[in-house]
Amino acid sequence: MTSMGIVSTGTWFPETYVTAAEIAEQSGLPEWVVREKLGIERKFVLDPNVHPNDMAVNAANKAIDKAGIDPMEIDVVLCTTEEWREYLLWTTAIDLAYRIGAKRAWGLDIHTRCATTVAALKLARSLMADDPAINTVLIGGGYGISHFIDLGDINTSFLFNIGAGAGAMIVKRDWPENQVLGNHVIADGFMSRHVVVPASGTMQHPTDEALAEGDFKFRLVEPEAMKNRLGEVSIRNWLECIDVALEKSGTKRDGSGYTRDDIDFFNMSLVKPSAHREMLDKLGLTQEQSVYISDIGHIGEQDAIINIEAGIEQGRLKPGDTMAIIAAGIGYVWAGAIVQWGPPK
Repeated sequence: MTSMGIVSTGTWFPETYVTAAEIAEQSGLPEWVVREKLGIERKFVLDPNVHPNDMAVNAANKAIDKAGIDPMEIDVVLCTTEEWREYLLWTTAIDLAYRIGAKRAWGLDIHTRCATTVAALKLARSLMADDPAINTVLIGGGYGISHFIDLGDINTSFLFNIGAGAGAMIVKRDWPENQVLGNHVIADGFMSRHVVVPASGTMQHPTDEALAEGDFKFRLVEPEAMKNRLGEVSIRNWLECIDVALEKSGTKRDGSGYTRDDIDFFNMSLVKPSAHREMLDKLGLTQEQSVYISDIGHIGEQDAIINIEAGIEQGRLKPGDTMAIIAAGIGYVWAGAIVQWGPPK
């Protein structure tokens, strides 16, 4: 197994945000529901003067500064900037690499919605395993889809926590700390067309009429079908991602394999509080072994990076901890990774 570790992270958020009270007013939901059921105190939203890949550049520069590296050391940029960005039909990774000074790097735009960062960790290590010349990879991007959320559409209330911001991380071959161990991804295409922006592509263009009808917003096409399917498979698939990622993590110094009992810190993309608590209960973990970013919002695939920084800041992610990262992207894709934080056990 190719050894790879997380050298540093960086995050960046716009100054613009909305509060739980404002979301309640616009949606018609009681404020206590927004706070307690949806888990939103406030969320950052996209500033029209700040663009998605601009945010990615800001986060990436922070990660580079923290790593103390020359950007020319970066071999590959795996850009996770969401599809709603400065331009359509545009290779965002190339722009990101050039603007941060990584002029040796080639790049890929990668997308599997909110599971992208976990998938990018898997891809980065695979690239290193395939090509011994690849030693340093930047993973990062901006997320600016908050204005695709229609707060008047209660069917999409599970998306109300979506915000705006950016995250980045530097990973290196054979880095002795924060090693990425196992990784597993599951897809279920049954729901691939259940959550869409109807007037946004070749099926339907975003005409003035479509915009007036609200079709340039997220819509839940088959609410009951998706709700029932998620109820059947979501928790099960998350747990399977964790268990298989643990199995793929190799052995500890004593020769034993990793199990759920080894998890010290739980890094989960932002979901409603009840689902977060259910996953903690299933894993036998406490609230103090995780973070819940209710004052930031759900920044898509960047949650994994945001949670690392929040965990360190709050003293909940410590050297020696085994961290489980899980995420899910609409479509649906579930992903899990195990990271040995700090030095190897």
